[in-house]
Amino acid sequence: MYLAQQRIEGKTRFFIRETYRDANGLHCRDLFDLGTDPREFVVYPGGNAFYIKEVVEDALVSLNAKATQDDLETVFWPFIKPEIRRVIEPFQDRAKSRTHRRDRDPKSDAELRFGVHVFDKRRILFLRCGWAGMPRIDKIPPKLCLQFLGKSRDEIEQRFLTQERCLSPSELKTYLFATLDLQRFFPESFAKRLPEALDPRKIDEYFLEEICRLQQDHSFWSGEKTGETLHQYLIRYVIMFFDNDFDQGLLMGDYVKDFMNRQRFHWASHKHRMVGLDKASAVFGIKKETLKTMTKKGLTRIYRRMAQKLHPDKGGTQEEFVRLTEAYQELLRRKGAPVKPQS
Repeated sequence: MYLAQQRIEGKTRFFIRETYRDANGLHCRDLFDLGTDPREFVVYPGGNAFYIKEVVEDALVSLNAKATQDDLETVFWPFIKPEIRRVIEPFQDRAKSRTHRRDRDPKSDAELRFGVHVFDKRRILFLRCGWAGMPRIDKIPPKLCLQFLGKSRDEIEQRFLTQERCLSPSELKTYLFATLDLQRFFPESFAKRLPEALDPRKIDEYFLEEICRLQQDHSFWSGEKTGETLHQYLIRYVIMFFDNDFDQGLLMGDYVKDFMNRQRFHWASHKHRMVGLDKASAVFGIKKETLKTMTKKGLTRIYRRMAQKLHPDKGGTQEEFVRLTEAYQELLRRKGAPVKPQS
């Protein structure tokens, strides 16, 4: 039994669901609709005590759902008052630890190695280790995979919905680049370390190909029907991928700053020159009308991409890089964005 959330008509609704197995694999079913505010089903009789309204337990019994009071408390735990959670949590953690040591059913290494989808392995590795620290898939500790065994695809995805909240917006695109193993499509030696330096159009193409492959991967869905349209869990990743950028701030900030420091004498004597829209259009190779309507985010993305090509360390010249930076700063001023000094 587990807590699930789903966006319906623009609102997040919560459900109690359970995983069950039949001849076709692992599936899920709704046990109880908790609506948009599950806190309505929690009663506080006094002190640090709480209990779940009987209507929930009665509904589960009527469906022959195997649910204990501990199961219900786990489902409702995120909705319990914070001050009560702080008091009770230490005792719950110790009780769970004793239960796991006593009741854990050990699985064979073969089942853990081959019974868990590689996409799940990569996701949990990224969330636990980060991109730079991800070990090889065949080196993953078996205990990390225990949480996936015997779970339906829906229950697994609901777990990831919760765990992915630890990621910052700047990590989301890298998360998908890593977990879909998109680096394998690029021969560049820096593909893993600097995905933001790769051709963005190719990254987009390979991403969509991998998403479509997952949609058609029966071993991934484990018996769950996917239909003809993209599954909602994959739609979530498409939105996540295209609504975010790679974290280029630190990379390009250090990149440009290093160049400026090495050219300090030149910049000390250099006076700012106003760059007209015509010149900026020529430098960026983009029509004036497009530059006028382009967002600050879009302009910055193009600047960073061109800066990587025109940087003197990458085959460009000092003059080209200076012209590009001047044009970029002037366009930012026109759009009312603050311009950081390059020093």
